Amino acid sequence: MLVTVLAALAAGVCFGVAGVLQQRAAVRRPDGDALSFRLVRRLAREPMWLTGIALAVVAYGFQSVALAFGPLSLVQPLIISELLFAIPLSAWLRHRSLRAREWLGTLAVTAGLATALGSARPRGGDPDVALGHWLLLLSAVGALVAVTLAGSRRASGPPRASLLGLAAGLVMGTQSVLLAATVDRMSEGAVAVLVSWQTYLLVGASIGGLVLIQSAFQAGPLAAGMPVIDATEPAVAVTVGVAVFGETIHTGWLPTSLTVGGIALLLYGILLLDTSPLLEKLEQPETAEGS
Repeated sequence: MLVTVLAALAAGVCFGVAGVLQQRAAVRRPDGDALSFRLVRRLAREPMWLTGIALAVVAYGFQSVALAFGPLSLVQPLIISELLFAIPLSAWLRHRSLRAREWLGTLAVTAGLATALGSARPRGGDPDVALGHWLLLLSAVGALVAVTLAGSRRASGPPRASLLGLAAGLVMGTQSVLLAATVDRMSEGAVAVLVSWQTYLLVGASIGGLVLIQSAFQAGPLAAGMPVIDATEPAVAVTVGVAVFGETIHTGWLPTSLTVGGIALLLYGILLLDTSPLLEKLEQPETAEGS
């Protein structure tokens, strides 16, 4: 258990610092680069962004170690501690100090998300489902992403970053589901994986998710985009797992109350961060570079 906790916290630290480095590089790009692969291509030339990507890879390594020794229901809530490192670090690097409002928002998001995930504890399920279920899922996610992106075009600052983060979380949550289906096919051999359409959609979702995450980082402060991404990705994965794959979650008045309470606390934290005057100013010192 000690190895699980330490490895999960190490993953959280690495994910947090990785997010800060990626956001500091992305926010310098001009608005015209948003929502295009050109943004990622240009960021790939910047050492700061590449360092952030390398740290994310290290974080996945720590996460794998944690999962090898402990359950997902313990590891995932601990990894969310990345917010407690990333948001203060992002402010400190811009010579700002978080006030009570921002600390409360950060703690609310972290505690709410950890509580909701820890109390639900999804388990079981079978990713091998009918094509019709996949089409319904992909259509629903596609529609939600389209609506969210349309809304982001009418917003600016932290709200725009949050909306782009929501779109990124939707895509990355679907990517997690596709990854589960791909891993499930591996038991049938390499050929089964190569001929599976889920494998190629997984690659597409990974690329699309990367572009959306960097666009969220480019649009506003880290505290506006990262919490929404962290909340939406597992929410989509759990929802699909229960509704499509037949996974089960803990029920009863106590687990359900904790889950609902955690979600409410999470949303309250996101609202505090999105409407923070300090975070609105946090993006001002960074100026966009030319193309």
